[in-house]
Amino acid sequence: MKELKFEELSTRQKLGMTFTAFLNADERTPEEDAFIVDMIKDHSLGSVWIQVGSGSVEELMKMVNDAADYPILIFTDAESGIKPFMVGRHNAIAATGNEQHAYIFGKVVGVTARKKGYNVVCDPVVDMNAGSQRSLGTDPARVSKLAEAIARGMHDAGVLNIAKHYPSANNPTGVDSHMGEAVSPETKEDLLNRALIPYKHLINEGLLDGIMTSHKKMINIDPDRPTSLSKPVIDIIRELGFDGISITDALCMMGIRAKFGDVDAKGFALAAGNDTILPYAGNHRKLFEDYCEAYDKGLIPDERLDEAVRRILEAQHKAMTLPKDAELTDEEIEMFYSINKDGVYAKCDEGVTPNISRDGKHFIVVMNKCEFGIEEAGKVDVDTFSGGWHNPFDIKDRLCELFPNSEIRFINEFPTQSQNYEIMRDAFGYDEIVFLTFSESLAFVGEEQLTHRFIKLMEAMQLTDRISTIVHFGNPFVLEKLPHFKRWILGGNSAGSVNACIDVLAGLYPAKGVPTYDFKLK
Repeated sequence: MKELKFEELSTRQKLGMTFTAFLNADERTPEEDAFIVDMIKDHSLGSVWIQVGSGSVEELMKMVNDAADYPILIFTDAESGIKPFMVGRHNAIAATGNEQHAYIFGKVVGVTARKKGYNVVCDPVVDMNAGSQRSLGTDPARVSKLAEAIARGMHDAGVLNIAKHYPSANNPTGVDSHMGEAVSPETKEDLLNRALIPYKHLINEGLLDGIMTSHKKMINIDPDRPTSLSKPVIDIIRELGFDGISITDALCMMGIRAKFGDVDAKGFALAAGNDTILPYAGNHRKLFEDYCEAYDKGLIPDERLDEAVRRILEAQHKAMTLPKDAELTDEEIEMFYSINKDGVYAKCDEGVTPNISRDGKHFIVVMNKCEFGIEEAGKVDVDTFSGGWHNPFDIKDRLCELFPNSEIRFINEFPTQSQNYEIMRDAFGYDEIVFLTFSESLAFVGEEQLTHRFIKLMEAMQLTDRISTIVHFGNPFVLEKLPHFKRWILGGNSAGSVNACIDVLAGLYPAKGVPTYDFKLK
């Protein structure tokens, strides 16, 4: 393993150093693999992205490492962890109210990632958006300390961190950047006074290795281009003393492609101050040629390209020199798994406990994804960014085990007419009526919300106070439209959080979690 020398790189090699290839098992072809291998052997590829949890990770990792004689950067996302270590997204960590849990999350994820071959993990998420579970909360000071703990854990594990999604501005329009251009009215002063506080804290602690730039347009800083293509916005964090690497969020998102195309966007992204671009798509030969075309068009100044290459080489050096001998103790693994349990939060009316009788006769309704075929247990596709955490059949089995005298029903998140009718018709003569609901952060669905039809069902039933309990997995803000219920149990988007919430409902474990958002339940 040797480090590449800047002065020995040609212009094409420099462009390759600032290009991150997305290796996807679903889009692999012999031709694609050969092109990537040739780029690596020619010292013309600075980094690759191999999505953890996707197929052929081991094969892709071996292919890259066999070809590389330099410390190529290998990226992944791990917002919820890496199997078998999964939590209900970042808010599950924050809801424990414990920085030690955050440190353990960072270390466990880092050690697991390093042993799989990764040296860069895109974490922590320091956005403070109330509308998403992909957040550590809305208090800048609290988010800063939790992010610090995660970053320290990752460093101790031997991997670099990438904080995201810079500049972590608000998103009052609610537009999903995967689908269109998100816009924020926040000014530079606004960012410095709130959203950038966690970034500044990590910089001051010497813990910020990199940032991922979002595609949100900061209209009062740069009215023409989104953050990932905007020098004025990226310059702000450089002025704060940040000298790590900047990687774009996926340039395949419609918030970029629909307006800037596939060639110019890549050139604008590097010229704006990013050090590597992430197309996050296959057909690497065309993607790289698009990038070279942007350079040939004069969109990337040589001085800016050289600066980016130097930062990539520095990151490669740092990745190679981090400690590689950290292991996980049994106590650390046990604490990691306690995140899902200790982050469960319960809010109950006065005199009401979070648990219901295990011997009682209850009517329990389990929401499932519209894409989930209830009759097709062997053909279920429930994979999400959280790793396939929600399986109604597993939930039903757990409920039947703990509440043997109860009736368990499924209902779609967008229920059919017959489902609504059958739930309302049959839910009489029971001790408690309990709904298990969820919301999740998914690309290309707009925003996290309960469907209008589902809300209307619950409103109708609650006109006569028929529902006693909501057990919800995910963003609590989606519950603000619901009527009053006497018992709320809130957890995260992971199988561990689901089981922990059910344990709280059954009285097997106390609800220890703390609220991290200022949500309003009626």
